[in-house]
Amino acid sequence: MNIFEQSIAAGLIDGRQSEAALMAPRGVSRLLRRSGAACVMEFTLPTGRRADLIAMGAKGEIWIVEVKSSVADFRSDSKWPDYQTWCDRLFFTTHPEVPADIFPQETGLIMSDRFGADVLRQAPEHPLPASRRKVLTLKLAQCAANRLHDLMDPAMIRGEASSGFGL
Repeated sequence: MNIFEQSIAAGLIDGRQSEAALMAPRGVSRLLRRSGAACVMEFTLPTGRRADLIAMGAKGEIWIVEVKSSVADFRSDSKWPDYQTWCDRLFFTTHPEVPADIFPQETGLIMSDRFGADVLRQAPEHPLPASRRKVLTLKLAQCAANRLHDLMDPAMIRGEASSGFGL
């Protein structure tokens, strides 16, 4: 099973994403990784909402980046304000064919493609409470570790692995 098939099996790609929506996280992830952050796509928050991309910086700061592939995609999204309580900074990312002026000023804006990204507008900082940061840090670590394990052991994704310890 290749990485694309594993991403589908793990629910990271569910068929609703356009090519632009699939490529934007790659470019943003490259930008954030070069700046010392670690990123996870399609991260489920404790509220059950799913952030397109979440990143943790070297000092523990948490950013959420919402991918918008078109004006219609942005206009149909009313859940993005909920994400602001789960990150230190909230960004939108899009591609050059989407007008930048549709995105709210109280968020950051990143222009991206499959090769990279540039921050056009820095997001205002609103520090997370320590208890919420701890919850997110643990959940993010578990998510990333489980996804790494899924790459090493695809049978877990397909539900074919069984425990040898009777657990």
